[in-house]
Parts: sequence; structure tokens; C-alpha cells
Amino acid sequence: MKYLDEFRDAVLANRLLASLERRVSRPLRLMEFCGGHTHAILRSGLRQLLPSSVRLSSGPGCPVCVTASSDVDRAIALASQPGVILATFGDMVRVPGGNASGQANSLQEAKSLGADVRMVYSTLDALGIARVNPGLQVVFLGVGFETTAPTVAAAVLQAAAEGLTNFTVFSVHKLTPPATRAILDAGEVRLSGIIGPGHVTSIIGANAWEFLPRDYRMPCAVSGFEPLDILLAITSLVDMVTSGVPAVRNTYARSVRPEGNLIAQQWMRQVFQVVDAEWRGLGLVPASGLAMRTEYEAFDAARRFPLDLPPGREPKGCRCGDVLRGVVEPTQCPLFGRTCTPDRPVGPCMVSGEGACAAFLQYGES
Repeated sequence: MKYLDEFRDAVLANRLLASLERRVSRPLRLMEFCGGHTHAILRSGLRQLLPSSVRLSSGPGCPVCVTASSDVDRAIALASQPGVILATFGDMVRVPGGNASGQANSLQEAKSLGADVRMVYSTLDALGIARVNPGLQVVFLGVGFETTAPTVAAAVLQAAAEGLTNFTVFSVHKLTPPATRAILDAGEVRLSGIIGPGHVTSIIGANAWEFLPRDYRMPCAVSGFEPLDILLAITSLVDMVTSGVPAVRNTYARSVRPEGNLIAQQWMRQVFQVVDAEWRGLGLVPASGLAMRTEYEAFDAARRFPLDLPPGREPKGCRCGDVLRGVVEPTQCPLFGRTCTPDRPVGPCMVSGEGACAAFLQYGES
């Protein structure tokens, strides 16, 4: 408890806020990449506490949200194959796809129609299902950024060591730096700085963001998830904007190192190769996905179950893609809180625990 109190010190928070009020002389727009940051910011009321000249925008840091509808459709089709158990994290079960099959529009609907879809808490759970069901094929839906990809890679290595022949992974893993490049290259939003994702950066290392000041003259401050963490990151960004010297500053040093987690990186390199990937809202982003290497193709669900599906379709009227790019806020979507709610989501940004729409509705941001 004492540890948490250190990062929830109201006195220090007020000092930082007062300092920002004095020092920010022009409008600044900062983007938090991570959906976890979006929820932390709204939950703690930081948007209302910050000077009016400092604007925060949510980015594409929700892995469930950025999974393309075509990939959701493919997961539904995989789950519907005879003799297949599809294992996935809970958020993915309710994400709507493009209804390419003309039947189920989500894994939840597929389950109601007879597909064997099981929610798991880790890839180890999926391996366990494969061990006790040798006559069935277990497909793990690999969703996530660099934070979860190493655990999936470790599961593949374990499956190979055990000789499990009924375990495969449908990898729709995404890499975060290329998505940040895509947003900056598009130029739809004018940003003054980036709040770097804490969990992702604990894996890839703070050095992975050096391209931002080098190639874009864009400052980056890696942040944790407590209110003071985020305020310290914002203060650091304001420092760099004011001085005109962009850099990467690590304000989450208790968890993030410059080089990151080298063992996790090694697992990813061993099992996965970098490929182009389709992102909801961003389209095809070069070198932003992870696919199984040839040496591990026996564990690649896309190779074991080749499927020919039509292109994915986005839900009519849903602006989730625009929200993920920071072009609009959730409340600017005409479906927000009306047609689209957590009980009846139209888009994934209202489904996921890291989705911006879910955060805005939960915490009453307007």
C-alpha cells in the first residue's frame, strides 16, 4: 500500500499541475498510445485537472480494438471447423466481425451455434486443453502487442518440446512502433508529444522509441499507470517541447530499462517473423505484425487451416477506426452510448477493457 501511495501523492500531483499551468504557453496535443493509459487518465480525472491548453488523445493501443474485422472473421471460421477448440482471451469473444460467413458475427455467437470456444487466462491454459484433448485440434487466438507475444512464443516452444501435434496459434499480434509511425506519417492529427506505453516498453525497451525524436522531432515520455506516473510523463513532454530538444525520457524506470527484456525479445525472434499486418482504422501497416517462422509452421493455424473468406466489412456508422487514429473522440461517434453500448457493442472499442469508447462511457467523459 505504501508503494502505491507514493504514486498517488495528492500534494505532489497538485505541484505538478500548478507547474504545468504556469509553463504551458500554447496549445499542446499529446497522444497516449496505450489503452491502459486512457482508462487510467479517465478514471483519475486527469483530463479535467490538466490546463485547458493540454489536450490528450487516445491512440491505437488496444490490441483487441485494432484487430481487423477480417481477422475476427477468420477466427470465427476457425472456431466453426469440425474437431476444433478455439481458445482465446475473454475480450475477443464479444468483438464483432464482418459476418463474412453469413452466420455468426462474433465468437460468442459462434459458440451459441455449437462452436467450441473457450476463454482462457493464459497460453498455458490453452496448452493444457490440448494435452487433455489429443483427438481435437486446439487453436489459440494470439492477440496482443509485444507484451503478450513472448508468452505465446514460449507456449509454441513448449508445445514443440513436448511434441504436441494438436496445438496451433492463429497469430494476429501487432507491433506498436510501426503503428505510431503510421499515425505520424498520415498527418491527420498534429501532435506535440507521445506518452509511451509502459507495459509494451518493458519488453521492447525505451531505446525502441528513439526513432520519434530522430525521424519526427517528436518527444516521447514512457509512462507507468498511476496518476503521478502520467503527470510526470506529461511534465517531461512539456519540458522537451518548451526547450525544443526532443528526446526519449523514461519516467517509468522502476519497470522499464533502455534495452527492455532481452529474453522475451529472444523468444519472439525465435518463433515469429515480422510481416505486414492489417490494423482496424490504419489499414495495412508495413512490418507491424508477427507471423510464425517456417521452422514452427506446424504450429501455425493459418497454414493448418487455410480458409478462403471475403474481405472484412466494418460495422455501418461505427467510427472505431477514427477513434483509434485519434481523429475523433468516442463521444463524436453517432452510435456512442446509443446504438453502441457495452451490452450491445457495435465496434470493438466498446468491448475491450482497454477500449477508448468503453472508458469514455464508464467514466462519463464528455
